[in-house]
Amino acid sequence: MTAAVEKIVWAHAERQAAFEGWIAGVAPRHGLNLSSLVPASADASFRRYLRVGAATAAGGSLIVMDAPPPLEDVRPFMHVADLAAAAGLHVPRVLEADAERGFLLLTDLGEALYLDALRDAAPAQADRLMREALSALVHWQQGVPAAALPRYDEALLVRELALFPQWCVEREFGITWSAEEQGTWRRLCQLLTASALAQPVVAVHADWMPRNLMPASAGAASPGILDFQDAVAGPVTYDLASLLRDAFLSWEEEQELDWAVRWWQQARRAGLPVDADFGEFWRALEWMGLQRHLKVLGIFCRLKHRDGKPRYAQDLPRFFAYAQRVALRYTPLKPLVRLLEPLSGAAVRAGYTF
Repeated sequence: MTAAVEKIVWAHAERQAAFEGWIAGVAPRHGLNLSSLVPASADASFRRYLRVGAATAAGGSLIVMDAPPPLEDVRPFMHVADLAAAAGLHVPRVLEADAERGFLLLTDLGEALYLDALRDAAPAQADRLMREALSALVHWQQGVPAAALPRYDEALLVRELALFPQWCVEREFGITWSAEEQGTWRRLCQLLTASALAQPVVAVHADWMPRNLMPASAGAASPGILDFQDAVAGPVTYDLASLLRDAFLSWEEEQELDWAVRWWQQARRAGLPVDADFGEFWRALEWMGLQRHLKVLGIFCRLKHRDGKPRYAQDLPRFFAYAQRVALRYTPLKPLVRLLEPLSGAAVRAGYTF
């Protein structure tokens, strides 16, 4: 037992002791080989994942989620995992849970991520993977009941947008907006929030992007789906915007449009509440994406300055490019360009207009 835990770095001895006691108790039921414990992955939160050999697991291993309270709460993950599994989606199953102490034992969906597969893929293979992700998203929105999720309401939208001036503008770039610029920002937030709230409501994964998807394995009903604990009932375009304008991959706009049309057509056939006018649907998607881009700019800067994770800031230029492109395209949003240019430099080409 001791040798296995020594492979894992623990910030606090109390947390290590709690983990050792918990995993020793569940190990016999699953044939866990505790000497095989190794880090599996970590994300932008305070959660981390460990992989452990398991005699009872079909693939020979299971995953441990270490989510220390009060920084993390595993109960939303457990709740959404049940909803998604009931809908026939390919998600990790919870085998053991200590919600009070923040430990879960999960099935292991493997190590291959969409992000890596897409980076290495030829165009035809990338198209196939993305079409599978689009179909899985329709399945998610059809099968996961929005009524069982917390609402993505105005208060949450506003809190998310506030991360941009607080952490990106002020903390990262050391800029203080004038009263006029603050007024411009408030008006832009009102526009983006109103657009989001006007959309039909579905189950929103909230991070439907290649880093949280896994290529479909043999016998799986859909690509593997991870990191769904923040799922909410919210705008129908949110997850599609997250997939098409990713944090770590960018596509030509012609390709974005092709995939967006395919998803829109499939969603309409499935009876999802999407606008019958693709032009209006695309506008709503772009405005929703802009809200997310501004939020992520704030989050990535917060990760750098508050959480000691500077690597996320390497992708700030990608999100500035997304945001500028959308702001330049729509007249009501053009005042945002003046707020962005001191931070990001030259504006990007506007591209398509609807």
